[in-house]
Amino acid sequence: MWNRRKPAGALEDSTADSRYALEKLLGYHFKNKDLLVKALKHRSYVYAEEGSDRIESNERLEFLGDAVLELLITDYLFRRFEDKGEGELTQMKSQLVSRKALAGQADRLGIGAFVLLSEDEREANGGQRPSILCDTLESLIGAIYLDGGLEAARSCVRRAVLADFHQIVQPDAKFNFKSRLLEYSQSKGNGHPRYLVHAEHGPDHDKIFSVEVCITGQRMGWGQGRSKKEAQQMAAKDALESLEAL
Repeated sequence: MWNRRKPAGALEDSTADSRYALEKLLGYHFKNKDLLVKALKHRSYVYAEEGSDRIESNERLEFLGDAVLELLITDYLFRRFEDKGEGELTQMKSQLVSRKALAGQADRLGIGAFVLLSEDEREANGGQRPSILCDTLESLIGAIYLDGGLEAARSCVRRAVLADFHQIVQPDAKFNFKSRLLEYSQSKGNGHPRYLVHAEHGPDHDKIFSVEVCITGQRMGWGQGRSKKEAQQMAAKDALESLEAL
């Protein structure tokens, strides 16, 4: 079905059956097929195959899809868990939209086979790389939002991201960012992260704490919360997201 020399057969040249296969995986039928194709164009493909700059890749759609996904996941959690506070909702959202979780869901759907990559990137198994899988899923969500609106994107998110909710969200992992950051720091031989209260705002009954976390003297993350403990967790979360992006 696919030509290995031209990444994933390039959807602009593929059959209607192959386009339909991807749309079936997503649970959405595109009116504008160009949006579908652009959502799959990794920057390596754009450089190698089209000689264009990266604005023609899927990165702009990824930027949009990331924001749409955040909104829809936040809305879902807010409505479903009326008994949960901000900290717990933030924890659940973080698990659902993490790079690891999104890459896993994209892999489950088989999206890697459809990503448009350069020959070199394809040979290096770029279609299985977590960062590419995650980014492509976000760009597809952005494309669906543009093509069909918010409700179409919501349906896709339910199918592509929330289908394994109970496997992804671990209720017993409440506020586990500090332990995860500690494990990471110790695995690198950097000892314990150090948390410093940067500022306190508000009256005693409604204080907001700002905390930064440092590893080997270098500031790695920053967070706020209604207690020092919550602010430390948010700082650890920020540090983990920064480290994950490296």
